[in-house]
Amino acid sequence: MSKYIISGPANLKGKVTISGAKNAALKLIPAAILADSPSKITNVPKIIDIEKMVHIARSLGAKISFDNDTVSVDPSSINSTNLEESYVKKLRGSVVLVGPILAKYGRVKFAQPGGCLIGVRSIDDHLDLFSQLGVKIDNMGNYYNLTGKPKSGDIVLNKLSVTATENAMMATVLSPGITHIHVAAAEPEVADLANYLNRMGAKITGAGTHDIVIEGVDKLMGTEYSVMPDRIEASTYLLAAIVTNSRVEISPVIPDHMSIVLRKLERCGAKFKIEKSGQYYKIITEKHAELKSFNIDTRTYPGFPTDLQSVYAVFATQITGSTKIFETLYEGRYGYVEEIRKMGAEIKVETAHIVSIDGPQKLKGAKINALDIRGGAALVLAALVAEAETEIDNIELIERGYEDMDQKLKNLGVDIKVIR
Repeated sequence: MSKYIISGPANLKGKVTISGAKNAALKLIPAAILADSPSKITNVPKIIDIEKMVHIARSLGAKISFDNDTVSVDPSSINSTNLEESYVKKLRGSVVLVGPILAKYGRVKFAQPGGCLIGVRSIDDHLDLFSQLGVKIDNMGNYYNLTGKPKSGDIVLNKLSVTATENAMMATVLSPGITHIHVAAAEPEVADLANYLNRMGAKITGAGTHDIVIEGVDKLMGTEYSVMPDRIEASTYLLAAIVTNSRVEISPVIPDHMSIVLRKLERCGAKFKIEKSGQYYKIITEKHAELKSFNIDTRTYPGFPTDLQSVYAVFATQITGSTKIFETLYEGRYGYVEEIRKMGAEIKVETAHIVSIDGPQKLKGAKINALDIRGGAALVLAALVAEAETEIDNIELIERGYEDMDQKLKNLGVDIKVIR
């Protein structure tokens, strides 16, 4: 395992460049399989999860190169519809390969996907939507065998699931007729996937709302597409800048994708300005006086992102007043709390979904462990405000979702070392 060693407290200064959205790029690579010609996807973050997805797609026979921030996908040589079990078990997002493979080849075999342990996230919602599309599903114990090309029609998803919505779109984009997806997730990453598919020749409307309509087309052609900026990464660095009372320029960002986060921080007393910067925007944080507590509850978009819950909890240890955090989506997302407690934090876990924090608190450096992507990012935030040295082990989990976090923090003046 690798580790970060961070000396705090830190004063950040400078600019940080936000990478392409992890949760968008992870779906564009499977979507490229649907085309009859090569695609070039740019602004792709070089992170472990992307490398895993590339490996799985290559194991199907696709020709893929990953150079700098560009992934080129040529699906013409695909000769298998069996997803490689060892990698599928390491990447929960691999389930989004099922939709496009079914749409194009009418069969797929895969094991139960794995990933971060942040609560129960079964694939039942995906199996249910494929069943609604007329796909035959055989549960073979250690793996699933799905056969039959999806048929168009009305789909009612069990809940507002991002990956189920994306699978439904990709599964039906080549199905003759009209497909209507009800209870669709409205996250920006869903809209980014639809934009990419439409660029390839698909006919999708309503993406970014809870009702999506797809008119099936005969074929899709490869295209060039740039991944949108990562709203979770941008928000993580924004919270880091504010909690350390630093002046930092964060770009590129899409403020509309971060609207509730920006509003909550304003109500806490944070100071920042937003300026146009090329195609997108930049956020510049400013020095602030006392920050005051504000409760949050995580929701599907446009609610407060569950991926920022742990980062906000660390933020709450440094602001004045009592903060209550209600995690509505995952019951296993408070694993980081015990690690923060090793640094002297007092966080009360009231239920599997609710924690309360009284601040401000002084944190001290300690040896701690990252348990998942976002909880790991929260530990980094804690290290930035803590006195003395913090050693964060198992940073491979952080590197699954954040590109070059150590280098970006170094560029902001943080004393951070990486031990491999």
